[in-house]
Amino acid sequence: MKGIVDPGRAVGSSLFGGAFSFPVMVANRDALKHNIATLASFAAEHGLLLVPHAKTTMSPELVRAQLEAGAWGLTVATPSQALTLREFGVPRVMIANQVFDPAGLDAIAAQLADDPSFEFLCFVDSVAGVETLSRHAGARPFRVLAELGHEGGRAGSRTLAELLEVAAAAQAAPGVELAGVAGYEGGLKTADEVRAYLRGLVEALEHLRVRDPILSVGGSQWFDVIGKELAACQARVMLRSGAYVSHDDGYYRERTPYTRIEGELRAALEVWAHVLSVPEPDLAVVGLGKRDAPFDEGLPIPRGAIEDATVLKVQDQHSVLRLAPGSPVKPGDLVSFGISHPCTAFDKWRVMPVVDDDYVVVDLITTYF
Repeated sequence: MKGIVDPGRAVGSSLFGGAFSFPVMVANRDALKHNIATLASFAAEHGLLLVPHAKTTMSPELVRAQLEAGAWGLTVATPSQALTLREFGVPRVMIANQVFDPAGLDAIAAQLADDPSFEFLCFVDSVAGVETLSRHAGARPFRVLAELGHEGGRAGSRTLAELLEVAAAAQAAPGVELAGVAGYEGGLKTADEVRAYLRGLVEALEHLRVRDPILSVGGSQWFDVIGKELAACQARVMLRSGAYVSHDDGYYRERTPYTRIEGELRAALEVWAHVLSVPEPDLAVVGLGKRDAPFDEGLPIPRGAIEDATVLKVQDQHSVLRLAPGSPVKPGDLVSFGISHPCTAFDKWRVMPVVDDDYVVVDLITTYF
């Protein structure tokens, strides 16, 4: 098992006591608890239903903690992830995506038929998507949110007229039930752009004749703007933020709304690895690579004894660091890194130790990708 050489001794031992091999990614218990409680509180204070994006962690332990903290349900990106959440016992699942997977839709339709309490939502942005859902619907309809996108963005109808065409198709199709609208504002650059986009979502919703309508928005960068802009919205507003659970030392540290509002999220993830070589006075090679830490939205961030170093590049099994002048780093040293972009961090580890501030392992979390 990657990172663990003695599972029997893992919980209750020091991270550095011999039960773990390196590199290993760890999660700080108090930071996880703080982050889960912080966004649950934010959502409650602003009248939002929190439906966290579980694709970040795909961890039954963290999903359970989010539900216990008041999450309405969980969000995923694919039918297979939705079915995995069902195995975790999640009662409400949203796929924040278009779905064209026949086997996945058939399996979800079977879940809806077998469990009357199961609530399911997914997105549509085309008549073709509506027709596909209709063909695979079972005893209970697929409830859908018509997605509105924006220029240069990901999916979603680009105009109100296009969205209304999709919405009309959903209302007419057997086995499909229109529940509201959805969007993703995370790719926008400024608060003004986000406000304009949210107003477009509200306008779209006002054109639909839907009982108890839903407006779903997502992302971990703009929930402060969402909380203010949608305060008066006559709908159930569902927030799909996911990265907040672990936060990070890079991408989201710079973009979190808590750079603009009171409060904080705490970086919970850290990777420990050995220095393997110091072939030049200012160069070190560390045994941490692309298989161990994310690198798509920023490279690992040196912490502690190497916080003055710079990661030059990350390879399959190595990171190359530029050391600060006079650095005492030597081969065999155990050093740590924060991460940037948690959404591609958890998938690299099937089991992750949870530690207290003294690096005593207090729990293990598992992931299912």
